[in-house]
Amino acid sequence: MPTASASRLNIPVRLDPDRVTEGDPSKVWILANCPVPSGGPAHIGRATSDAFVSAVTLNPAPATTVTPTPATTATPATTTVPLPWVRGQADVLTTARPGTYTVDVRCEGTNDTGRATLRIVAEAPDTPAPTRTATSRPTRIGAGGGGTYGKPVAEEESGVVPIGGAGVVVGLALAAGIGLALRRRRSR
Repeated sequence: MPTASASRLNIPVRLDPDRVTEGDPSKVWILANCPVPSGGPAHIGRATSDAFVSAVTLNPAPATTVTPTPATTATPATTTVPLPWVRGQADVLTTARPGTYTVDVRCEGTNDTGRATLRIVAEAPDTPAPTRTATSRPTRIGAGGGGTYGKPVAEEESGVVPIGGAGVVVGLALAAGIGLALRRRRSR
């Protein structure tokens, strides 16, 4: 009678990067610590996610060469040690919406599993750099008056609207006309 092998759900899985921007063509490296199987099965893994274009085969990471520290003066032997890590690169869907996506990994030779989280963030809005443009603002007449000379209208707090040079001339003409009319009336 066959025995069911229990999966271990805690193998480490790393993503590089673990955050991408929505709509950008992005690639993500998946690195998983799949144990080296005994008895001949292949040391590979498989990564899947709703954020990926397709499932990804994870192949063994390059082996490392180790030279043990000699306990004697004899020349130590150099050995190549296979690493239990498998890796692969996935293409992220450009149509994936912002949010978090699970990346599930299954080790083919041992059926061990693990999970990581990929974040897809919203595309930053294009914010143009502020530009300065010349604007014309009416200013007060330069007639003195306690620091109001040349002060922009927008900074006026009294609610009095400046009338400009032409308005002053019209106002003076009106005042002169009224004064002249009053004199004539009195002299009659």
